[in-house]
Amino acid sequence: MEPESRWLETASRAEKWLCGVSGGLDSMALLHLLNAKGFKEIVVCHLDHGLRGIESGGDARFVENAAREMGYDFELGTVDLRSRMKQTGESLETAGRLARHQFFGACAEKHGCWNLLLAHHADDQAETVLWNLLRGSHGCRGMREITGIRMNRAMVQVIRPLLDIRKSWLEKWMKGNFHVWREDASNSVNDVVRNRMRNEALPLLADIARRDVVPMLNEAACVDEEWRGLLSWAVEQAHARDPQGRIHLKAFRELPLALQRGILVDYLRENNISGVSSKLVEQCLELQNITMASSVNLPGGSRLRRREGRIFIDKD
Repeated sequence: MEPESRWLETASRAEKWLCGVSGGLDSMALLHLLNAKGFKEIVVCHLDHGLRGIESGGDARFVENAAREMGYDFELGTVDLRSRMKQTGESLETAGRLARHQFFGACAEKHGCWNLLLAHHADDQAETVLWNLLRGSHGCRGMREITGIRMNRAMVQVIRPLLDIRKSWLEKWMKGNFHVWREDASNSVNDVVRNRMRNEALPLLADIARRDVVPMLNEAACVDEEWRGLLSWAVEQAHARDPQGRIHLKAFRELPLALQRGILVDYLRENNISGVSSKLVEQCLELQNITMASSVNLPGGSRLRRREGRIFIDKD
């Protein structure tokens, strides 16, 4: 029995799609499902982060062979993530995410394809919701099934067809169809936040609650998304953004505080700003006061700036 995905059932089989594939269980399950469902125009995109020595090369060859066997195009990118971290001071998670965005953006431009499929699943969603709660990231926010993210110069539509499917289902389906994948031993080492969330925090919460907490966290994300839909409607009614997408300061000042916070959070995330904490949002709110500083430093080296009645991101 195949895992059920509404997106996989309804999407065009003839259209071209980029697909990020690491070689692990999740992304290989997505690749095999795409093939089983009859998707013809897939560009398999694999980025070698240079973190696993000889194993990294093995991952790349494994993914390339799988892509070729299915008749799909293959794109390989390489990055020395440790060198990047030393140069930029970025964390491992941030450096990896930005490197992937650069790679996927380049693939999008090369192939003229602006749709990227990623293999995030329901367990990943639960980790995301819990992490956002812990760092005060404006509610029980999770990942959206479909969202636009700027990658390099390209605005890429990111689609997560497996977001409602449990990892255990994917593993069961893969084994039942004799499909193989590459295991990353680093996933079991609790030296990064995501691994500790997955291997320690969620099992502990399940033990305390005496139930599987993943469905509850995912339901919280669904409720949160409904409220954000209401927020988006309220933002449109308030006319708080100008035709260039900047925040219109006069209209912004007239809004309730909760709506101001929501507008800032969405604006920062639309522009690919990571680490949007409650503290950062409060600093950004001060920009509407002309007696305060006219800019706020943002993660990644850009600034949120106030000028000529507008608030906007200045990346220069």
